[in-house]
Amino acid sequence: MTKHIILWTLKEDLSDAEKAAVKAGIKAGLEGLAGQIPGLVDIHVQTDCLATSTADLMLDSTFTDAAALQEYALHPAHVAVADGKVRPYVKLRSCLDFTV
Repeated sequence: MTKHIILWTLKEDLSDAEKAAVKAGIKAGLEGLAGQIPGLVDIHVQTDCLATSTADLMLDSTFTDAAALQEYALHPAHVAVADGKVRPYVKLRSCLDFTV
């Protein structure tokens, strides 16, 4: 199994209401990919963070293997969510991929 963890920090010029809407859109979009992409075993977006957090939201996803993760990155459904719901609103992205 391969884990794919992403931490995002949203752009500072978003209001609190806009941030809440963006978080909800990212969560719905990415979690909606479950069952659509071969090799994607589990996907969850955490949007509720403690005040001590230095990121705004997190993606925790599991793939059958590293090849499935690479296919996910290029899959049209994932690219549509990334381009439409994530990238326009993100200031900083950190990624950690590892084998479990």
